Amino acid sequence: MNHHAAALILATSVAFGICTFPTDVVAQTPAELGPAGQALSAPQDDALSLRRVVASAFDDLRRLPSWENATILSIGGAGAAIGHAWDAQSSERLSSSRDLTPVFNAGKTIGSTEVNVAAAFATYALGRMTDHPRATAIGADLIRAQIVTQITTQGVKLAVGRTRPDGTSFSFPSGHSATAFATATVLQRNLGWKVGIPAYGVAAYVATSRVQAKRHYLSDIAFGAAVGVVAGRTVTVGRGQSKFSISPSVTPGGGAVNVTWLGQQ
Repeated sequence: MNHHAAALILATSVAFGICTFPTDVVAQTPAELGPAGQALSAPQDDALSLRRVVASAFDDLRRLPSWENATILSIGGAGAAIGHAWDAQSSERLSSSRDLTPVFNAGKTIGSTEVNVAAAFATYALGRMTDHPRATAIGADLIRAQIVTQITTQGVKLAVGRTRPDGTSFSFPSGHSATAFATATVLQRNLGWKVGIPAYGVAAYVATSRVQAKRHYLSDIAFGAAVGVVAGRTVTVGRGQSKFSISPSVTPGGGAVNVTWLGQQ
C-alpha cells in the first residue's frame, strides 16, 4: 500500500471513528452553547455552516494571546532551548540509521497538511451528511485548528528563517509536528484521553520522523508541538478537563517528544 492510499484511509477512518464514537464522552460543542456559555435547547445549524467555521478561525487567531497559551509556548520554547544543544547529535544519529527509515517513512504523509486538512473536512462533511451535529462540530474544530496552525507556523518560519538539516529553508518550527499535535489536541479535548493518548502517540511519531528524515532538528519539533497544542486548545476553549506539558527528551538513538499529564484542572 502506498502512502497516498494510507492517507486516504487515515482521513476516512478519522471521520468514521468520530461519527460512530459514543456521544456520552463527547464534550459540549460550540453550537450547543450560548454567548455566556449557557446550553441552548437545540444546536444552531447556522453556527456550523462552513462559512461560519472559516470565519471563526480568524476569531481564534485574535484569541491566541492568553496566559495559558503563553505558558504552553514558554514550555515549548524552553524545550526547544534545551533540545538545541542536542540538535546536531540527534539528527545525525536518527538519520544515519537505515533500519529506522522504513519505520518512520509514513510520518511524512500522516503529519502533512494535506492529510490533516482532508481528515478535518471529511469529518465535517460526514457529520453534515449523516446529520451528526457533534461529528460536524468536531470536524469544524479540526478545520479551525488547521487554519490557526498553518498561519501561525508559517509566520514563525518566515520570521526565524532557520536552515533545515538537509540544507533547505524554513526549519523552525516543524509544520508537521504542529499539524499533528493540533489534530491530537482537538481530538483529546472533544473525545477524552481514550482517543487523546493514541492521537498524541501518532503526533509524537510524526515529530520524531521529521528528525529521522533530516527535515527538522529536535528543537524544531519541540516548539512545533507547542504551537499545535496552542492552536488545538484555542479552538476548543471550555472543553477538556486535563492539563499536560510537552517537552523534548534525549534518547540513546536521538530524541523524542514527551507529553506528560499534569492532572485535572
